[in-house]
Amino acid sequence: MEIDPELLDPSTRYKLLIGSVVPRPIAFVSSLSPEGVVNLAPFSYFNAVGHKPLALMFSVSRKPDGSDKDTLRNVRPRSEGGTGEYVINLAIASYAHQVAECAEPLPYGESEFDYVDLSTAPSRVVQPPRVAESPVAFECRTLQIVPVGEFSMVIGQVVHLFVRDDVLSENNRIDADKLGAIGRMAGYEYCHTGDRFEIPNGLPKPPSVS
Repeated sequence: MEIDPELLDPSTRYKLLIGSVVPRPIAFVSSLSPEGVVNLAPFSYFNAVGHKPLALMFSVSRKPDGSDKDTLRNVRPRSEGGTGEYVINLAIASYAHQVAECAEPLPYGESEFDYVDLSTAPSRVVQPPRVAESPVAFECRTLQIVPVGEFSMVIGQVVHLFVRDDVLSENNRIDADKLGAIGRMAGYEYCHTGDRFEIPNGLPKPPSVS
């Protein structure tokens, strides 16, 4: 089947996208409103940008009424009414249900931490707290927000990194089994990251030329 996405309704595009681009990592973003209220929300349009500098991105849709979601309002630069800071926590198996619960909308000014069984821990560099239960947390400052249609791609530089001791193995490698990260599939489905395999690096060497 050959498909022109412009001929599809947004719902069909969405289903094809999230059913094909899998598994998707989940940014569990804690942010702080200018009034000091902590927000916590998951975003599965999320990935690394690069490591020089260390930077991450996540994408935020609009609310049904067209207004900004709370996270986007909070991470905007101070000149645009936000705080310009946030923490990307990881979504892991031990609190997968809380990740899903935090996707439910709350009125602006209310904190998800008041409703889910998760706790905060102070960040070292930025004002928003991290999720205390997260084995890895990236403290970020907003570099750029790129509008893409009805979405906003938030690009942030990591200014501090928390890694729990037990998930860090030799040579500063993350132990994937101890990390226990989960990924997003389509619909209500998630996946574990325990089923992995290796492929030897590099192409076969060509025969020597005599």
